[in-house]
Amino acid sequence: MKKNVFLTAAACFALAVPSVANAQTTVVEEETISVSEVPCKTRYYVDSKSNWFIQFGAGVASPFVDGRNAQGDREQHFTANYTVGFGKWFSPYMGWRVAFNGGALHWTEGADMARSKYVNGNVDFMWDMFNSLGGVNSNRVFSIVPFVGLGGTFMWDYKNNPSNIQGSHGVKHNQWTLPVSAGLQLRFRLSRYVDFFAEARAAFYGDNFNNIAFGRPVDINLTVNGGFAVTLGGRDYNSYNPCDYVGYINTLNNQVNDLRGALATTAAALASAEAQLPCPEVVAQETVVVETAPLMATVRFSLNSSKITNTEMVNVFNIAEWMKANPEQNVAIVGYADKDTGTSDYNMALSKRRAQSVYDALVNKYGINPDRLSIQAEGSSQQPYDVNNWNRIVIFNVAQ
Repeated sequence: MKKNVFLTAAACFALAVPSVANAQTTVVEEETISVSEVPCKTRYYVDSKSNWFIQFGAGVASPFVDGRNAQGDREQHFTANYTVGFGKWFSPYMGWRVAFNGGALHWTEGADMARSKYVNGNVDFMWDMFNSLGGVNSNRVFSIVPFVGLGGTFMWDYKNNPSNIQGSHGVKHNQWTLPVSAGLQLRFRLSRYVDFFAEARAAFYGDNFNNIAFGRPVDINLTVNGGFAVTLGGRDYNSYNPCDYVGYINTLNNQVNDLRGALATTAAALASAEAQLPCPEVVAQETVVVETAPLMATVRFSLNSSKITNTEMVNVFNIAEWMKANPEQNVAIVGYADKDTGTSDYNMALSKRRAQSVYDALVNKYGINPDRLSIQAEGSSQQPYDVNNWNRIVIFNVAQ
């Protein structure tokens, strides 16, 4: 009786085979999912806790003001200047800092040398020219960094200075000014954490910078400093590229397409079988339980690779579970390679390595009896899929 039930069911299924093939071809061709091209541009970003730096240094300052000597000539005098600051690179290209510098200033007023003390603070916006124009490289030895800044300067302790700026209580003895500045920094990388820098800054003031207002309308204070910048945690940048995920997305889409094809096959088989009804009525004398499962899983590989990815290992696991649920079934592991890459001999060896990798995983990782498995290498002589990239694959067949 069991034999009669099986033969009757087989006859009904045989009638549905042509419709199944047509349905599968149609659905896969119409509903195949693919990944469109995405711009493969690496992007960089900095988290909130990294790329902070502190700096300190020293150099010289020289003011360009209206003073002249007794002969009517301008003289430049240089004095010591000191600088400290802190800031952050919020991208490989742009950063900001708060910088302070100060010291004494000297300039000529007639027969005497005028003097004062000053302190200056600036908020600077910095541009890494080499990262912007030459590509991001956190290990670059030499960089040029232009910057612009806004700030404030306090001058006091004027000596030998014929001040003519009036305040509420007569001639002013100290002065607040608001300069704009621009400069250029040369940065030399000593280690991941430490840079040496040399920079020049020109700060532009109104005519009252030295507490004297006459002559040209703009005073300038030029500073040149050298020192060290220490980057907390090291200067480094995070990056990502959308194309890094295209392969993974394609793998998922291929699995979706396989499942859609299998679903269409099942639906077409059901519709074809219903179209052939009524089948001869079968009176079963006993309940027959047939435990089967279609071998729909496949294992896809990267170009010129026989390594099973974590994503594809799921399909190996599913085959192992099916074999455990069907201990009477044996499975043939059939490896393929795509015909557009490699020679026929190389592809034959590659397909065998792919099949062997799956065999080893089933036996060593999931405990399948090796006597139930066989390996078959097809190379690129057969291509089970029209889309060539899909043929880097291992397919499972029920072995007789």
